[in-house]
Amino acid sequence: MRSYNQPTYDVRCQIYTLNKIGMSQNKIAKEPHVNQSTISRERLRNAGKRGYRYKQAHKRAIESRSNAYKSLKMTDNMKALIEEKIQLDWSPEQIYGWLTRENKPRISYQTIYKHIWADKRCGGLLFQHLRRKGKAYPHRNKDKQAGSFIKNRVSIDEQLPIVDEKIRVGDWEIDLIIGAKHSGALLTIVERKTRFAVSKQINDKSSKTVTTATIELLTPYKEAVLTITADNGKEFAYHEEVSEVLECGYYFADPYCSWQRGLNENTNGLLRQYWPKGTDLKRVTQQEVSNVLLKLNNRPRRN
Repeated sequence: MRSYNQPTYDVRCQIYTLNKIGMSQNKIAKEPHVNQSTISRERLRNAGKRGYRYKQAHKRAIESRSNAYKSLKMTDNMKALIEEKIQLDWSPEQIYGWLTRENKPRISYQTIYKHIWADKRCGGLLFQHLRRKGKAYPHRNKDKQAGSFIKNRVSIDEQLPIVDEKIRVGDWEIDLIIGAKHSGALLTIVERKTRFAVSKQINDKSSKTVTTATIELLTPYKEAVLTITADNGKEFAYHEEVSEVLECGYYFADPYCSWQRGLNENTNGLLRQYWPKGTDLKRVTQQEVSNVLLKLNNRPRRN
């Protein structure tokens, strides 16, 4: 298992300096030799209204570490509140974030998970409301090549650094959820800053179908579409047409680097709670998809 170590003060200084000169996140990670996800977490957790500043970031990290020692016992009232939210299909992380934003007594999401597992051992059904029903996340065998077949592919490395900052509206991530035996699919697109998601049921994943669906989904928000980031699936081969119609940049993540489109991956996980693997997505109606998206877009998301 890999452990996560928070950056030191010196590393935070280095992150601030490299970020200031416009270096991309994956290049920043190579300088202090830390994982890219560590850089991402650090900038998300400890950035302020004026962006990431090392002194402020270090102060926040120390305060956060101090607050972590202040634990709250699971009172009956807290259990009732947590169970109410779980039954609304909120994840433990979402419950923790909501408690924080509402200035209510806080309890860690790990403790909430422990409560769910204890309930399951006693015959309870709270675990059924988790996205994966408590199942381990399987590693996927990707059959997608490095994008060599995508004409005029533009690498994510050419994106402006502001996209990683998630401080503006207009940067979207796109992906597909494939149905059982490749029967139907859901095209999912999510905006990075607001986490607003749109989705459309499609019967096949051909480049033409995906392109048409993408334009249909995003045209109503055209003024708020600055960039789109996809993986290297051939279904996104007509990216130039999308870019021309929507007047936006279109970029492709590095092969096997799903964390570069982490928000989209998370959104797909949310949708899989309603349509798990093995579902024939040709049988899913667009109205059903719209109803689920309305629910997801109006509930809190983890920061």
